[in-house]
Amino acid sequence: METAETTRRHHWSLTLLGIGLIILFAYYGESVLAVLFLAILLSFTLSPVVQALEHFHLPRAVAALISLVLLLAVLYGITVASYTEAVVFADNVPKYSAKIRSILQPVRQQAERIEKTGEVVNDEGPGAPNVVAVRQVTSWSDLLTHGAGTVTDVLLAVSFVPFLTYFLLTWHSHARSATVMLFPLHHRHTAFVTLGLIGKMLQSFIVGNLLIGLLISVVSVGIFGLLHVPFFYFVGFLSGFLSLVPYLGIVLAMIPPIMVGLGQLEAGDLIIVVICVVGMHLFALNVLYPKLLGSRLRLNPLAVTIALLFWGAIWGAVGLVLAIPITGAIKIVCDHVESMKPYADWLGE
Repeated sequence: METAETTRRHHWSLTLLGIGLIILFAYYGESVLAVLFLAILLSFTLSPVVQALEHFHLPRAVAALISLVLLLAVLYGITVASYTEAVVFADNVPKYSAKIRSILQPVRQQAERIEKTGEVVNDEGPGAPNVVAVRQVTSWSDLLTHGAGTVTDVLLAVSFVPFLTYFLLTWHSHARSATVMLFPLHHRHTAFVTLGLIGKMLQSFIVGNLLIGLLISVVSVGIFGLLHVPFFYFVGFLSGFLSLVPYLGIVLAMIPPIMVGLGQLEAGDLIIVVICVVGMHLFALNVLYPKLLGSRLRLNPLAVTIALLFWGAIWGAVGLVLAIPITGAIKIVCDHVESMKPYADWLGE
């Protein structure tokens, strides 16, 4: 007869085994799962548009097609509008890079001297010459492009997103009902409510981030224009949306205006640029995010940090984008499963 201690150990063994299998599945199924999650985010984002079009007595399939075509048209328009400025900006990058290198030359020389320091390995006795071994570190580009594969693979995966989004929109009600029916009868109401809350959370996350990014971008364009920052319209929007990157946003948002401003702006103007970027980032973090996302997404900073590290390591840049909505969905599920409520408390604020 099993004792309580044996049962507990058996339970934890099965739990750890299940977690391990989920991690392996997420790691090796990245190309499928990442596309699926991106399509799910888009479908929840476009769902209000589809519902609005249905009020004009349009069939859901037609409404979904129109909303998807409108989204692709907007993305195409943004790409075309920014392409020319991006090309001009890219052509001027070498000029700004040369100015930055001349300014940072003393720091670079010091860094080169430090780089020469390595681990001294002497395996051939006291009289053998010393060999300097330098540890190779994985670069940020390797981390961010993890799992990206070739350009063909990326394009093939991305091409599935619109079609998958369309089918998710057209089969939204059927998919939700069929998912609820997978659960036992006494759990179906909980499953229905949970799916609804996850959908509202995803909509709030996407729309909230888009509104915050647009607001910060517009203010940035205005401030950079007053300070005569080169390419202020392009740099302002780039800085505004880079500020949305979790944790690194405040640093990434400073890079474009500072890079084009070095050698072009006075030191006082550069300081004003830095202060404005930091101020807008803190305002968004402490005011806009709680107002737009606080009621739907209640995750503590430690949980967010661990989620970003985990999904970033598993899926690279795509994982950093999807980490917060995935973790928010997990918390909602834990909130509505009695045995998992302690995990929800740990993830929550």
